[in-house]
Amino acid sequence: MTSSLAKTLLIATSLAALPALGESASAATTRSVSLTQEPVVMRLSKDEFRIAFGLNAERCASNGCSGVIRYRVDWKTEDGTTRSEIKRVSYTASPSANRTMTVDRQYFDTAEGAHTTAVVRVSVDMITCVDGAEAATSRTASAGLLRP
Repeated sequence: MTSSLAKTLLIATSLAALPALGESASAATTRSVSLTQEPVVMRLSKDEFRIAFGLNAERCASNGCSGVIRYRVDWKTEDGTTRSEIKRVSYTASPSANRTMTVDRQYFDTAEGAHTTAVVRVSVDMITCVDGAEAATSRTASAGLLRP
């Protein structure tokens, strides 16, 4: 009879904890990052660029977070050749930081410095976000949620 009572108490305790677990899981999925503005493209030479991404990290500021930005770059050379490439850059937002930024270094050319290239467009496809306190759980912001 004592083992039956212990099992009943264990089940009751587990069931009582389920709503709390569900609440923390749903709260965790609402945390994400978003772009503060369109990516900024800086030319350094004929074919070398820096692409800067400003991120709003208010929703994960208490524990910090990190992730990856996957973006597409459309570029063309002076002879009219056009290309599109998918790139990735990682970021880290420190705890208590509302905003952060990351910068990616890229070379765009068909023949190592033979042409002057121009970045036509940069578009963000996806931003992943892993909360600093929940490193095992990864969340992805959809492309529609990337703008502030």
